[in-house]
Amino acid sequence: MGATRVTVAIRNPAEPERVWQGLFLVDTGATDCLVPRQHLESIGLVPEGQRRYGLADGREVRLDIAVARIEFMGEFVGATVVFGEEGAEPLLGVTALESMGIEVDPLNQTLKRLPAVRLRGFRTSR
Repeated sequence: MGATRVTVAIRNPAEPERVWQGLFLVDTGATDCLVPRQHLESIGLVPEGQRRYGLADGREVRLDIAVARIEFMGEFVGATVVFGEEGAEPLLGVTALESMGIEVDPLNQTLKRLPAVRLRGFRTSR
């Protein structure tokens, strides 16, 4: 199975005209998005806190995080971005995908839009 990549725009929610765009690896094993620190700083994002992450090699690390507007495939969502090291490959995590109603088609290595975003447990008054 190959890798799926998509062009993503990361926007500063406080200053929407400040944006960075790049090619992201779609990583359904990652919860949050990861962007090299220099790109987040270039659009004025600063760390708002830290979160502990488990890495593929079993180590745990604390990394800086912030909230950004994530845009791709004509959709957007506010999501957590992790400040990655310089040269790190940008990752598009599963939270952003699911929040937009987009899933990975592993057979064709593409992203596809679901007919509707899942909202389990919600009941209308009708």
